Amino acid sequence: MAEESSSGGEKTEAPSAKRREDFRKKGQVAQSKEVQTAALFTVVLLFWIFYLPVFWEKLNILIFSIWQASGQFELTESSTLTLAIFLVRQIGIMIAPLFGLVLIIAFFSSIFQFGWLFTAKPLIPDFSKLNPISGMARFFSKKSLIEVVKSMLKVILIAYVGYSTVYDNFAQALILVDTNVATAIGYLGKISLIIFAKICAVLLFIAFLDFLFVKWEMEEKMKMTKQELKEEFKESEGDPHIKAQIRAIQQEMARKRMMADVPQADVIVTNPTHISVAIKYNSEEMDAPIIIAKGADLIAMKIREIARDNDIPIVENPPTARLLHNLEIGEHIPEDLFKAVAEILAHVYSLKGKTN
Repeated sequence: MAEESSSGGEKTEAPSAKRREDFRKKGQVAQSKEVQTAALFTVVLLFWIFYLPVFWEKLNILIFSIWQASGQFELTESSTLTLAIFLVRQIGIMIAPLFGLVLIIAFFSSIFQFGWLFTAKPLIPDFSKLNPISGMARFFSKKSLIEVVKSMLKVILIAYVGYSTVYDNFAQALILVDTNVATAIGYLGKISLIIFAKICAVLLFIAFLDFLFVKWEMEEKMKMTKQELKEEFKESEGDPHIKAQIRAIQQEMARKRMMADVPQADVIVTNPTHISVAIKYNSEEMDAPIIIAKGADLIAMKIREIARDNDIPIVENPPTARLLHNLEIGEHIPEDLFKAVAEILAHVYSLKGKTN
C-alpha cells in the first residue's frame, strides 16, 4: 500500500512500450527457471537414449584397453598420475557432447522465453540488498512463499511418479534374482527410462504453468499508475508548459520573418481597424498573387506602419481583407478571389503610373 500511495495510486494501467523497454534494459524479463530445468532434463534424456549405445561401446573399449595393459603397468607415483590424466581426458571426451548440449539448451531456453537480450545492469552490485531488514522481508515475502510452494509441489509430483512406477513393477523386479546380470541391468535400465520419461512429462507440465504464471506476474509488475503514465507522457512528449514556450518562440520568429517580407509587397489590403494582408505579385515568376504577410489588431497596425515607411500602397477593402486573412502565408490567391485582387492590383498599378 505504501508503494501504491507513493507512486500515485493503484497500478491499473497497462504498461507502455517505453515501460517494457526500460524493464528489458534492466534485465527484468519474464523468465521461468522451470522451463530451463524441463528443457535440460528432457533433452538430456533424449540424448542419452541415442548416445548411450555409443557411450557404452567407448567405455567398454576403454576398460578393455586398460585391462590389457594392466599386466605391464608398474605402480609408481608417475605412472598413476599419467593413468589418472588419461582416464579423465578419455571420459571427458566421451561426455563432452553432453556438456555442449547442456550449454546450448540453457542458452536457447532463455532466448525462447524473452528473446535476445544483452545487458550488464543485473551484474551491477545493489548494496541495498545487503540490508538485513529488507533481506528478511524478502525471505518472508509473498514471492518467496510461492517459490516454496512450487518447489514442494514439484518434489511431491516427482516422488509420486517415481514411487508409483516402482510400485507397479515391483512384482516383476522380484524375478530378477533368478536372471543373469545383463538381463537385470537391462530391466533396471528400462524402468529407469520409464521413470525419467514420466518425470520429464511432469516437469514440462510444471514449466508450462510456471511460464504462464511468470508472464502474468511480470505484466502485473510492469503495470503503471495513472500518475506514472502522465509523467511518462510528459517525458516522451515534453512538458506542456515548455512546449507552449517553444511554440511561442517559433511563432515570434515566424512573425519577424513575415515582417521582414512586408517591404516586398505590392499592396496591403486592410479592414481599416483590425486586419492587414500583404500581397505580392510578379507576372513573370508567379501564376497568381501570393500572401506574404497577414495579421490582426497590433500585427495589422505594424504591417501598415512598415508599408507606410516603404511607400507601399494601402487599400481599404473590408470584405476582401477578411477573405484573404483566412488564407495561409505563402498561399496563392484562389480563383474566386482573382477578380477582387486583380482590381486592387490594377488600381495600385494605375496609381503608380500616375505617380511616375
